Amino acid sequence: MDDNQLFVSVIIPVYNGEKYLSEAIKNVKNQDYQPLEIIIVDDGSTDGTAEVAARSKDSIHYVYQENSGPAAARNRGLRIAKGDAIAFLDVDDLWSEDKLKLQANYLAANPSVKIVQGLIQQMKLSQLAVNNQPLFELAYQPYSYINLGSAIYRKSVFDIVGFFDETLNYAEDIDWFIRAWEKGISKVILEQVSLFYRKHKDNMTVGKNLVELGFVRIFKNHLDRCRKRGNFQNNSLSDIPINEYLGTSPEIPKIM
Repeated sequence: MDDNQLFVSVIIPVYNGEKYLSEAIKNVKNQDYQPLEIIIVDDGSTDGTAEVAARSKDSIHYVYQENSGPAAARNRGLRIAKGDAIAFLDVDDLWSEDKLKLQANYLAANPSVKIVQGLIQQMKLSQLAVNNQPLFELAYQPYSYINLGSAIYRKSVFDIVGFFDETLNYAEDIDWFIRAWEKGISKVILEQVSLFYRKHKDNMTVGKNLVELGFVRIFKNHLDRCRKRGNFQNNSLSDIPINEYLGTSPEIPKIM
């Protein structure tokens, strides 16, 4: 192991994700990266999530909390994380096999960079296999957008931007990245797929409109902060336009 490698804390929030959790843990373990810790935050699951986690108890840090939402689960993970860098993986998604090595090594070699992001390959549910395991197929071309799992973050960046807004049921990642842009947090995009974002009927955002997802509220809060700073035309420490900073999802219209 290179002495310059960063200690990475991987945070996996999970709510009733027993069918995906074992695969997610295996995916992180197969990253061929050390030093590493895996933190599972069980957000009040009522299925067999705890039992699945118990099978990996020697290699993960499992914590349980009453159901409080994904933002609270991620914040719980951040509070106990020991790493110099943070990576998030939603329980039903997967990383490319070299995601941690590429992104963590880039972060270690470039001290001025706070976030290293990769491309997202969206996957759609194709069918259920004989053993009732979901099978996914490619959807869209790889794209750059602010899915938390596609990036790695210096832990210190959360001291600057703050934690996730626990009053938001959805889109807390978009809110966080907008605040990161306002603070001028430096971000680099590596043009390689780092996240396989798997869409299925149990996704929390399925069928939700922009109001239900909280986009309108998030954008209003952004505008309010801009007005409070008194310089609406130049409302960020960043040199990058906000649309470029956030990127574009093939399913979500631009809101800026």
